[in-house]
Amino acid sequence: MRLTLLATLPLALLAGAGAPSIAAAGQAGETPPSAKPFRETVIADFVSPWAIAFLPDERILVTEKAGQMILLSADGKRRQTIATLPVDSAGQGGLMDVVPAPDSATSRRIYFSYSAKGAGGKGVVLARGRLRDDGRGGDRLGEIEAVFQARPFVAGDGHYSGRIAFAPDGQSLFFTNGERQKFTPAQDPQATLGKVLRLTLDGKPAPGNPLAVKGFAPEVWSYGHRNLLGIAFDGAGRLWEQEMGPKGGDELNLILPGRNYGWPTVSNGSHYDGRDIPDHAPGDGYEPPKVWWNPVISPGGLMIYSGNLFPQWKGDAFIGGLSSQSLVHVDLDGQTAGKADQWPMGARIRDVDQGPDGAIWLIEDGGKSAGRLIRLTPR
Repeated sequence: MRLTLLATLPLALLAGAGAPSIAAAGQAGETPPSAKPFRETVIADFVSPWAIAFLPDERILVTEKAGQMILLSADGKRRQTIATLPVDSAGQGGLMDVVPAPDSATSRRIYFSYSAKGAGGKGVVLARGRLRDDGRGGDRLGEIEAVFQARPFVAGDGHYSGRIAFAPDGQSLFFTNGERQKFTPAQDPQATLGKVLRLTLDGKPAPGNPLAVKGFAPEVWSYGHRNLLGIAFDGAGRLWEQEMGPKGGDELNLILPGRNYGWPTVSNGSHYDGRDIPDHAPGDGYEPPKVWWNPVISPGGLMIYSGNLFPQWKGDAFIGGLSSQSLVHVDLDGQTAGKADQWPMGARIRDVDQGPDGAIWLIEDGGKSAGRLIRLTPR
């Protein structure tokens, strides 16, 4: 049965008006602009944005934490709020990821995530809507429906995660559920918290998920995760995910079906109070990260580059750094990964995406501005 957390709300409430290798986070000194292999062009500015995504016609979707979904023209000169969603924006919550459906050129359907209150506390919700003519020469987001929500809802305002990636065949999607700073749900087979989920486009458990026969919640694809803030497929169809560790131990993982990634039993970081957590070790039964950081980078969005403007980076991963205020480049080679570059950007980078022409786009969520949208092109 479809959830109707949003679908039952009046439309008036939902639609709005028209260089060296990886350096330690916080390392002294600034990289001069001339040393960066790209030029930075500021396109627009937003209020605490969370995610960006490109439509087939090159317009840009932007979500803001407080609940606004904005449609921006390709040149950044025209914007319209296409929906104002009643999200719970306390703490790390708010309106989060946004991704056009694989067939959005014809269906005009958009998927997005947000945090909400409900029985038991709060949790992350996956929803979708459809772009419609607003009758005034613009667009609105209509036909909004919630199709999945995390289980269980719990108290607290952190570690919602909520990243979305469609499978390469467009027939299913992957959705990240953070462990909500509760630790043990990441290993609980019945909870969706601390998991990568594989769902149908209607939000139901996708057929063939690997752990259902072992008694897990039928949506679960992998487990033992903490705060999963980036997920993306590479050109060969491998699924990559990055997540925040505790005090140290941020991770980039290659996600394999049915695997246990160890949180909170193992981590290459420590508890915030200084207590040790056993590191990943060969033979411990847990899938180790392909790359990890200590000190942390505080990873935001994840993008795997496939464009032609930066041919030397084709197939590599790019991660937005929050506390590190950086853009992080990771070299991917098949199933292996290695640290490549970390460029200081002077502000928290919440999301990173690839534009239609191969430019790299970043969005800030603090620092020099409320949240600038920046286009990177070769120097």
